Amino acid sequence: MKNDYLERILTAQVYDVAEETPLELASNLSARIHNQLFLKREDMQPVFSFKVRGAYNKMVKLSPAMLKRGVVTASAGNHAQGVALAAQRLHCRATIVMPVTTPQIKMQAVEARGATVITHGDSYDEAYAHALKFATEKRVTFVHPYDDPDVIAGQGTVGMEILRQRTGPIHAIFAPIGGGGLISGIAAYVKRLYPEIKIIGVEPVDANTMYQSLRAGRRIKLAQVGLFADGVAVKQVGVEPFRLCRELLDEVLLVDTDTLCAAIKDVFEDTRTILEPSGALSIAGAKLYAKRENIRDKNLIAIASGANMNFDRLRHISERAELGEQREAVMAVTIPEQPGSFRKFCAMLGTKSITEFNYRYADPKEAHVFVGVSVRNREEASKLIMNLERSGLRTMDLTDNEMAKLHIRHLVGGRAHEVKNELLYRFEFPDRPGGLMKFLNSMSHHWNISLFHYRNHGADYGRVLVGIEVPPEEKAQFKAFLKQMDNHYWDESNNPAYKLFLA
Repeated sequence: MKNDYLERILTAQVYDVAEETPLELASNLSARIHNQLFLKREDMQPVFSFKVRGAYNKMVKLSPAMLKRGVVTASAGNHAQGVALAAQRLHCRATIVMPVTTPQIKMQAVEARGATVITHGDSYDEAYAHALKFATEKRVTFVHPYDDPDVIAGQGTVGMEILRQRTGPIHAIFAPIGGGGLISGIAAYVKRLYPEIKIIGVEPVDANTMYQSLRAGRRIKLAQVGLFADGVAVKQVGVEPFRLCRELLDEVLLVDTDTLCAAIKDVFEDTRTILEPSGALSIAGAKLYAKRENIRDKNLIAIASGANMNFDRLRHISERAELGEQREAVMAVTIPEQPGSFRKFCAMLGTKSITEFNYRYADPKEAHVFVGVSVRNREEASKLIMNLERSGLRTMDLTDNEMAKLHIRHLVGGRAHEVKNELLYRFEFPDRPGGLMKFLNSMSHHWNISLFHYRNHGADYGRVLVGIEVPPEEKAQFKAFLKQMDNHYWDESNNPAYKLFLA
């Protein structure tokens, strides 16, 4: 193997600042998935993330002259804190370039360790480019978050500890993937000694650069990445991590936001610790894998990689966790607008716990009810919907309808009968100070805005539902306007939830 990582990892210097974190059995979650799931508690590091390992192993190898000039890096938060702690211990000046979307808790933690924070760009890649320019101009050392053999070796000590702590057979190790430094370090160590152990990466569906790169056989750069799991919001994996992952990874799993929120809740119920979204990726992947493979009584290990959570995001996570665990069904039920029909509908729900119920009179013949119901699993939800249909109550399953979950549930009953030629679009934009105003300014045009819904979800990106009156002869002009925008957008004009509750 090019650059023998076994020796690099065995001789890595990390324990001046890092701790050997415990490997703990998640007993409740293990019972539910019928396998023994162990959590490698990297969230218990001094900076609440594994990143301090690689940062220190890189910096401790710098010459006294290089340390005196200082270091710079780019990071969404966890690597930044690792570099800041390493610099503090090595009496070295550190400058951290962070995207403006970085949670405030991470910026404050970096500054508290004496580092200088510069905010630049909406994504890691923009911050990275600025940091490289800074390194050249100031003649300081750039400490790469993942694409550096010393950084990879430092992260690989996680794998070394796992094999030392778990002496029994291990079926698979799950690790999150951002730039690829952590998983490539773990894989380089574990596969060298125990090639039969599966090494499985986990990425968000909207930040899946390693998944796409491995399929294409070359590094793919994403045009945009989702920001919910900000710790892995990387558009392109590193050159060296990609080389190692092509050789050593067994597969990469993709999980969505709801599944990720459910994993955060699972870990909280077992440990009373709240992981950040990227910190719970591997747990979400392990659950998905166990269900897909229908395995039992295997030893699975998931890296709980970080716990730098912005408190405001908890409301969004708690709202979506039940959906991710498939323990809530969200439905639109149409009932006759006549005496007794509402009672009949409630009787059909029986003793089930209602999580949400929205209704407003809008039509003399039919009533559309938006309802959320607690269920044990997806099968129970399907059975409930089937029973409602058999009883003559038209029912639409909205559990997987993103617009319904984000916006419609807060707008039910809001009809505007005078609106003509309305188009409905859903937008996402970086939710930073002034972000909503910037978005509103971008929407300033001669078309009338007929509906607008924004709710602060405590996430790093804002989500808006917008209704716009566009005459048929101006649709081409409107399409051209959309293409000029920098934001993600989805046409929801034909979404059935919109037609039932708002159109």
